[in-house]
Amino acid sequence: MYDCIIIGGGIIGSATARALSRYDLKILLIEKGADVAIGATKANSGILHAGYDCHPGTLKATLNVQGVAMYPKLVEELDIPCRVNGSMVISLDDDGPVKLQALYEKGILNGVKEMELLSPDEALTIEPNLTDQVAGALRAKTAGVISPYEAGIAFGESAAINGVGFLLETTVTGIEVGVDGFTVLTSRKPIKTKTIVNAAGVESANIHNYISPRKETIIPQRGQYYILDNTQRNLIKHTVFQLPTHLGKGVLVVPTVDYNILLGPTAELPENPAATDTTVEGLKEALEKVSLSLKNIPIADRITAYAGIRAKHESKDFVIEESIPGFVDAIGIDSPGLSAAPAIAERIAGFVSGRLQPKLNLNFQPIRVGIKKFRELSKNEQANLIKENPAYGRIICRCETITEGEILDAIHKPIGARNLDAIKRRTRAQMGRCQGGFCKIRLVELLARELGIPETAVTMDGAGSEVCLSRV
Repeated sequence: MYDCIIIGGGIIGSATARALSRYDLKILLIEKGADVAIGATKANSGILHAGYDCHPGTLKATLNVQGVAMYPKLVEELDIPCRVNGSMVISLDDDGPVKLQALYEKGILNGVKEMELLSPDEALTIEPNLTDQVAGALRAKTAGVISPYEAGIAFGESAAINGVGFLLETTVTGIEVGVDGFTVLTSRKPIKTKTIVNAAGVESANIHNYISPRKETIIPQRGQYYILDNTQRNLIKHTVFQLPTHLGKGVLVVPTVDYNILLGPTAELPENPAATDTTVEGLKEALEKVSLSLKNIPIADRITAYAGIRAKHESKDFVIEESIPGFVDAIGIDSPGLSAAPAIAERIAGFVSGRLQPKLNLNFQPIRVGIKKFRELSKNEQANLIKENPAYGRIICRCETITEGEILDAIHKPIGARNLDAIKRRTRAQMGRCQGGFCKIRLVELLARELGIPETAVTMDGAGSEVCLSRV
């Protein structure tokens, strides 16, 4: 009998697991994928939104501002890559300044600080690569960028350090309500628990509908992006938005924490809610719309493209509530879900702790140490590290300068990497210009050696995605 089962290992599920690990509870997180942070979290644009565009009084508005305020401490405790670079919303037509003023006033109501309205000349002085057609801008200095998948992994590792169990590659197939709690039916076995947190992203409505007579629906929305090589890091410094529409915050230009540039996303309604494939039409649309924001986009320096699915709710707000006693929903967590994640986690933990009245975990460890980034060390630090551990002297990924020592650390950490994509998210190996063309087979060898499995059992992202068929 568990005290709490969390369904879903994205940023919300992992952050909730860490928040609940502060209590003396027996907790299990169930994730259908082969790793944490692989759904919307993996495909997120990685922006910590200032919070000016959410409708005042909504959960989105409240939790966005609260969540962003919590990140500085969490970034320090959990060793998460993060940068405060500011954001700019630009207008491209004559009535744009009026809309920017309304956005500014909305930000004031939401408690956003350090905002300013800019003239066209001021905007172009700050960001010379903006289109010459810019008619004004709203600048928010508190906005930032974070690695969304590294944040999800960090929350998950911290939860594991503090006693939370993780059951990966396990699908929830049903939920039964009993007199003393719930039985979660899975692809492995039934598991009993006193409380449940539904943080299943695109599947959250389906999980809710297992137990509640009031049915919920998720509207999946696909967004497609280009990624430019980090040689283009000087293209833009701020995260650049166009004025938002009813479909979302519009297309973006995002300088990531690793100095790549994201272009996109689109806002499509795919027939298949799991359709994370990119399309010629979608990427063409993303580029055309981004071209309205910037001049001379170096699209020849694109290194890959990807797509993600947002879980939108018809209310256009987050749904975070105890739907029936002991069952807590987190439904429709789309943008700004990453920004709000720490505050969402605390809100959910409040429901669970209020129900169970647990004691505090007196052994809670707030610090999680990330993987050493060899490429960011000084020459002396690199030399000393190699003396301590020669594995750091062997470069595995040339594009991003990732060493064998970093790969081994990723494999052997709590919730360690068990496939190629898991290594990619933890170390950036395969994320450079060649996209794994050089290092992939060496990573297969390392995974096989460290996990004690044949090379033919190594996968890209879990069962069914084996990389090698046989030895020749």
